[in-house]
Amino acid sequence: MTAPLHDTSAAETAAVDVAADVPQKAIEGRSPWKIAWIRLRRDKLALAGGFVVLLLILVALFAPLIVSVFGHPPNEFHEDQIDPLFGTPIGSWGGISSEFLLGVEPVNGRDVFSRVVYGAQISLLVAFLAAVFAVVLGTVIGVVAGYFGGWIDSVISRVMDVLLAFPQLLFTIALVSVLPNEMLGLEGSGVRILALVVVIGFFGWPYVGRIVRGQTLSLREREYVEAARSLGAGRLYILRRELLPNLVAPITVYATLMIPTNILTEAALSFLGAGVKPPTASWGQMLSKAINTYESDPMFMIIPGVAIFITVLAFNLFGDGVRDALDPKGAR
Repeated sequence: MTAPLHDTSAAETAAVDVAADVPQKAIEGRSPWKIAWIRLRRDKLALAGGFVVLLLILVALFAPLIVSVFGHPPNEFHEDQIDPLFGTPIGSWGGISSEFLLGVEPVNGRDVFSRVVYGAQISLLVAFLAAVFAVVLGTVIGVVAGYFGGWIDSVISRVMDVLLAFPQLLFTIALVSVLPNEMLGLEGSGVRILALVVVIGFFGWPYVGRIVRGQTLSLREREYVEAARSLGAGRLYILRRELLPNLVAPITVYATLMIPTNILTEAALSFLGAGVKPPTASWGQMLSKAINTYESDPMFMIIPGVAIFITVLAFNLFGDGVRDALDPKGAR
């Protein structure tokens, strides 16, 4: 019986030696953002939406280069592509050809591809800037309301209720109609873009403010906030170091979901004539002009409509994925 025991002991010793020679991988901690990124990578629909969003941003940034290679100047007329009798594009599918990838605009023959590409600039610019404006203003006011409470919270809450009930579209149309052509060094469409950003962002901050206020009311009662307060930390320190870092996740989620809403709002305002001024390209403006020609040239309405649909869908898919990654307990 001694021989088998000796063999077993020798085998165990050899196994221990081999295990000792194998390099041990150090245990690495994962930050909440890294965990969220791992969850996001598993969501194929969110990644697809994020890819389309990135592609749209690149298209908007490099619009002049893309148009110079694949299209024509957005305000250049091509009457030779228009039927002089009916005012519709020559050829099928709205004049789509190798020279005009998405056809031409009825009556004047402007390149639809170029105007869709430049329209992406307007939609994304207004949507992003309005979202940033609303998030910054809503975060500051929501944190103040939730942390200080009392009469400050009551006043801010009532202001948010009033703004949420205010007719945003009517106010924007009335404001744009009285705007001067030049303001703050801007003129023409620049004034309209500034007005859209301010109005959409101003009426959007109460939604962010409500979410931030509710989160702040919960966070201010947490143990680490009480500990910081008991150690003599001031209000500004607690707001900056204890509350705001824990509000980044819900703010990020709501910002990604706010952008597609802003895109639809900008398109609606441009459709109603309260957006950028012609000849600046805008998807909503193209849809408005297509009303008069949708029977003879339906492609002129379909193309900008599909552009809006794809953009909003991509942002919504990506926003839902970010929400599920940062808040797995609330995932569907």
